[in-house]
Amino acid sequence: MKARVLSGVQPSGNLHIGNYLGALKNWVRIQHDYESIFCIVDLHAITVYQKPEELRAKILEIAALFIASGIDPKHSALVVQSMVHGHAELSWLLTCVTPVGWLERMTQYKAKTQAIETIGDGLLQYPVLMAADILLYQAAIVPVGEDQSQHLELTRDIAQRFNSLYGATFVMPATNLPAVGARIMGLDEPEKKMSKSAAGAGHAVALLDPPEVIRKKIMRATTDSQPGVDFETMGAGVENLLAIFQAFSGWSDDQMKPHFTGMRYGDLKKQVAEMVVSQLEPLQARYREITADPAYLAGVLREGAERVTPIADSTVRLVKERMGLYTP
Repeated sequence: MKARVLSGVQPSGNLHIGNYLGALKNWVRIQHDYESIFCIVDLHAITVYQKPEELRAKILEIAALFIASGIDPKHSALVVQSMVHGHAELSWLLTCVTPVGWLERMTQYKAKTQAIETIGDGLLQYPVLMAADILLYQAAIVPVGEDQSQHLELTRDIAQRFNSLYGATFVMPATNLPAVGARIMGLDEPEKKMSKSAAGAGHAVALLDPPEVIRKKIMRATTDSQPGVDFETMGAGVENLLAIFQAFSGWSDDQMKPHFTGMRYGDLKKQVAEMVVSQLEPLQARYREITADPAYLAGVLREGAERVTPIADSTVRLVKERMGLYTP
C-alpha cells in the first residue's frame, strides 16, 4: 500500500514560476509514487480578507493550473479544502488540545501581525488548520518548502500531544521530505524568495503571463555591476537567472558553465526569457483548454472531494470517539 502524500496552495495572488519549479513540478514527478492529495486551501486564504468573487475565480484558476502543470486528476485527488467539512471540524478539535504559546511563537504569525492593525484569530489558528489538513488524511509525506517547516514540526507536536492524551490516533507525518524543486528568488529582490504576495510588478513571472510580459520582466531583472557571467563571483541576481534557466531546461552544471561563462547580461536575460516562454507555452495552452470547459473542472473538483471525504469522515469520527464526544 502506497504512503499518502498531501500538499496544497492558497488561492490568493498569482501562481508564478517559483511555485511551479519549487512545488508543482515536483508534485507531478512524485504523484504516482504515493496516494496523492493536492489541496486548494481556501480556508487558509480567508485568514485575511478576500473579495468573494475574486476568491471564487482564483480557486478555479489554481485548479486548472494544477492540471495544466501535469497533476493527473485520474490518479491524484484535487481537493478544494472548504468542500470537505472535516478540515474545519478537525481544526476545532485540535485547537482544543493546542497550547496558545505554541501558536504565538510561530515566526510567520509574528511577521504577518507586524503589518496588520487588526489581527484576526484566524491568523493565530492558521497552523492548527494546517495540522488538521495533514492529520485529517493521515498523510505520511508532506512536501513543503523550508518556510513551512516550522508548521510541519507543530503538526507533529499536536499529533504527539493528542496521541499522548487520548491514545494512538494520528499517523506522524515524516520530516524527511521528498526533495523540493528549485528555490527561485524575486527578479527585483534576488535575496528574497519569489512570492505570490509581493507587490512589485517586476517581482515574479506569473504562470499565465503573456510572452511579451515575461520578456519585459526578465529583461528588467536585477543583476550586478560585472560585465558578464562569472560563476566564481556572480551576485544573487545572476545566480537566480541561471537557476531559472537550469530548472526549466534540465541542463547539467557541465552544460551551464561553458555556455554562459562570460556571457553579457543582456544576452543572458534574452536566453532565460526565451526558455521560460517556450516552457510555459504548452502549460498555458493546456490551461486554456481546461478553462474552456467549466463542467470538466467542476467535475474534477467534485470527484476529488468525493474521493477523500470517506477518509476525512473516518478520521473525524475516530477523533471524536477518542475525545469522548457523542458519536451514535
